[in-house]
Formats: sequence, structure tokens, C-alpha cells
Amino acid sequence: MRIVMFSITPLFPDHDLGGAQKHLRALALHLAQAGHQVTVLCTGRSDTPTPFNWHPNALVKPILPFKQPFPHPYDTGAHNLAVITQIIGDHLAAADRFYIHDGEWTFSFTYTGIPTVASLRDNVYPETAQGAFQFRGQTLVVPAEYSRQFYLQTAGRFFPDLAARLKVIPNGMDWKRYTFTPPSQRILDLIPVDPARHAIVIHPHRPEASKGVWQTIDVAHRLVTEYGIGNLRVLMPRWIGTANDPGVAAFYEQVEAEITARGLREHFILHPWIPANLIAQYYSLGRVTLVLGSFIEAFGNTAYESLGCGTPAIIARVSSQRDILPETLVDKVDFGDNARAAGIAAGIITSGRRTSPETMAYLHTHYRVETQLATYAETILNAGVIDAPRYVHTPISAATRFVLPVWCYRGAGGIYHDYRADTTRDAALERLLDAHPDGFTLAEASPEQVEAWYRAGFVVPVG
Repeated sequence: MRIVMFSITPLFPDHDLGGAQKHLRALALHLAQAGHQVTVLCTGRSDTPTPFNWHPNALVKPILPFKQPFPHPYDTGAHNLAVITQIIGDHLAAADRFYIHDGEWTFSFTYTGIPTVASLRDNVYPETAQGAFQFRGQTLVVPAEYSRQFYLQTAGRFFPDLAARLKVIPNGMDWKRYTFTPPSQRILDLIPVDPARHAIVIHPHRPEASKGVWQTIDVAHRLVTEYGIGNLRVLMPRWIGTANDPGVAAFYEQVEAEITARGLREHFILHPWIPANLIAQYYSLGRVTLVLGSFIEAFGNTAYESLGCGTPAIIARVSSQRDILPETLVDKVDFGDNARAAGIAAGIITSGRRTSPETMAYLHTHYRVETQLATYAETILNAGVIDAPRYVHTPISAATRFVLPVWCYRGAGGIYHDYRADTTRDAALERLLDAHPDGFTLAEASPEQVEAWYRAGFVVPVG
């Protein structure tokens, strides 16, 4: 088959900007190796001027003039949007299938006549959310049950057909690759660190505050000052193309200023972005990996890749991270509980604890790349053209029940809200949730208070 893929994120011959692009590359290669002709259309940048191949059957064309750098890629002139629409239309005219990575091609009129599958790789960026509301194809793939519930409780309120079109395909990892791998001289040349002398902590995230950089710095400060780990080294990658992105450059300046203000200069190593073929060595260097941000991951790969390489991870109970691994199989803390995270990290570092056999077995059973790719391929190749989902407006009435949405959870301190990144103690709401586990109505609470909770995202209507 001739398969056209869309990515609003730039793609590269040898690097991936993030987990979503890593999975796109794997899927394109899987389909190409099966004999299908794959063309990947993506946003172009000054450092990706020409098309390139991931495989003889997988051609990447970085030719879409979306606005760069991220965010707000659609914030570009209408002439550019017209060019993009023309390019996509030209390619779809000769295609058998269309796959929209991350749901971020929102001009659904372009693909009504071709079998189309989209994946929703995040729960944050506006283009992905709009893609869920605008989707007119057959199947919307999400990587975790959290995301399925999220889109049912948002776009699904208005498109009841969406429930049958949403499909959970969990992210899979290649466990032959993500396994303990001793460091080569090549990675030690990139990162001036000595695994025999240093207590290495990994912060393997892109430069966004919500990815936990401030939490990592605070934990590092506690490890040095409260736990006496003087040989601490925190590894933090620099983003690809930082010199071309003033916003990212300014972010790193803030990070380095905070590191210096905390007296941690010798304990942090900001190093080049790690190539995909060295990532297992990178994780294997660490004593522990920190995943402490408030970013609302649809899945989040870093913690599980690290665990596969034998390096324990500490993760914040945010979004899908609450559920992907049971509490007994990975260390979790509430967002912002840096003191507890530091205590756990200190225990891991001093004890030399590695990933448990039980955790490794669970990962290898539930999150296999072979299963992920086979299911994606089956979904795309068997897609058909079906009617657009019906829009149904349901008024909120006395019969409407209200429940806690998936993006909120009740912890020891109250109700944590993923989109506010804070915890609220609301005795009235918590009493109602306890008394009405299947949802409460306007008659069982103050309508004004319910309206306030609803608008703040603490409850959603059902029924």
C-alpha cells in the first residue's frame, strides 16, 4: 500500500525530538519493512533542508511550512496554510491510507475520501486536542487508558460515536535495546562523567518547565546538602538546535542560573542530545532517573526505558503515570513532594538498588514494541472510509450527574488537578464524591457551586 504519514513536529535522519517521534519512526520502519511505500510529511527547519530516507521504502519530506519553533505551529500566514493543504492534498490523491501522528492535522476536509487513522500522543497541546474534536476518520489511537477517558470526557461528550473509534494501543519498547548496556568510549566522550566515582542521576527530558527541571534541581540540592552525596552528577541533555531557538536558549540560561545560585555547578552536566543508538548506554549510566514534572503525559517513555536498562525511576503521580505501572512496581511521589523524592533517591543511590525482577517482568509482558507495531499496522491497513462522527448537543439539566474527571485524583492532601498542577482541599466536593460515587446532581449540591467546579475542571457531566 501507499501510506502517507503526517507529523507537525520536525523529523531527522538520526535523532528524535521526543518519544512521540521515536514511535513514529518505529511505525514507519515497520510498515516499510513489510513492503509498503511510506511517505512522511513533516515540518521543515533550516537544519532539515532536503528529504531523506529512514528506509528505502520510507521517505521523509520535511517540506511543510508550519511556524517554527514550537509552540503554536498554526500561527503562520494563511498563504503557508494553503501551501500545506495543497501538499497534503497532492500526496493523498495517490495514497491508499493516511496516518496523522498526534492528531495535529486538523483540516479534516482533506481526507474524507481516504481511510484515515490518527493517534493522539499527548493530552496537552492545542493542536492535538483540536484534532480529537475535528477527527473525521475511522480510528483514533491513544497510548493509555487515561487518554481514552480524557478524550471521552471532552470531545466524546459531543461525539458519541467517538467511543467506538477510540482504541488503546499502549506504547511498546524494544527490550532487546532497552537493557543494561555498559558505556562505550563514544558516550563518555559526550558526557564527562565517571560511573565508578560518581552518583549519576538522569534527567532525560526536553527543555520545558513542566518536565520537572526545577524539581530535579531541588532534589539534587537536597541530595548534596541533606544526604551528603558529594559525588552527585545530574545529567541533563541540551535540546537539538538550541542556537536556532531563542526561547529554549533563554530557558537554559534560567536553568544554569538556578544551578549556580544553589551552589550546584559541579554537580550538573548539561550535555549534547543523545543519539538514539546510545540511549540505552545513557540510561545505564544512572543510579536513578527522575520523572518529577507536571507535564500531562499520554504515556511518557523515559521512566520505563530507564527501568528496562536496570536504572530505577522516581515518577510523579501525574496523568497516565498514575496507572501505567502499579504502585508496588515503581517509586511514585505526589507532584511537588521533592523531599520524599530526595529521600527515595538517596536510598536508591546508597543501596545500589536496581530494577526489580517483578517490575522487569511486568514491563516485558505489557509493553512490547512487537505488539504495539503489529496492532498499529493492522489498524492502519484495515481502515476504511466511514461517515463522520455525529455531533450531539446534550443540555446540562437536573438529570445530569457530575463526576470527578480522569485528570483529577484524590491524594492525601486533597484533589490533585493535572491541568492546574496543584492540590486543592475542598471538603464540600469531597463529601459529595464520597456520598455519590456514581455522580451527583444539581439537586444534591448548590447549583452555583457545581457550576464553579465544572468551569474549573473539577467535575464533568455524564448521562
